[in-house]
Amino acid sequence: MSDATFDRLADEAMTRYAGATRTAHGILRGKLRADPVYRELLHRGIDAAPRIVDLGCGRGLLLSLILAARGSRARPSLHGIEIDPAAALVAGRALGDAATIVEGDLADEPIPPCDVVTLLDVAHYLPVPVQEDLLARIRAALPPGGRLFVREADAAAGAGFLAVRAAERLAAIARGEIFRRFAYRSTAEWSRRLEAAGFSVATAPMSGGTPFANVLMEARAGA
Repeated sequence: MSDATFDRLADEAMTRYAGATRTAHGILRGKLRADPVYRELLHRGIDAAPRIVDLGCGRGLLLSLILAARGSRARPSLHGIEIDPAAALVAGRALGDAATIVEGDLADEPIPPCDVVTLLDVAHYLPVPVQEDLLARIRAALPPGGRLFVREADAAAGAGFLAVRAAERLAAIARGEIFRRFAYRSTAEWSRRLEAAGFSVATAPMSGGTPFANVLMEARAGA
């Protein structure tokens, strides 16, 4: 996908946030354009899936981008789950009847049957037992060949991981979550856990020139 094409789709996705403050609109626009994961997911054809679930959907940026990429094609079934009430409210207002946005906790919120699941920069907020249960529930929601996209920091990546951990700790303090705990894993450990849950896994760096050791894992459900 050319830069011009992606920029056009990003601009179209942002029209759904016209009611946001100038500052919020700028932050969302900057994230959509600067974060390489959005472009990569479109490159991997996520927008062609008929049923997509975004776990930890935030303000719904990815779902809005998918709608823009679909163009005149039939609208997909989009489902987002977000624990933060304010973010879920923004997503619901932006997407309207084009998506179902649920305010819920990934520890127990049901995952509807789907063809693609995304879990981007979210899993490390969950305790290890919750991570394990979530992977099992995601696998149960997907048909054979269905895809799960996970982006996480590689806990074995040295300085790149330390940069992620420091940034996350500062963000937690800013939110007033001074004692927030994180459950990071290495990419190798994530791959083993995904395979144990019934997926085949391919990994790719996904840090976009930042100092952060982020990795995108594409997990495909087995038969």
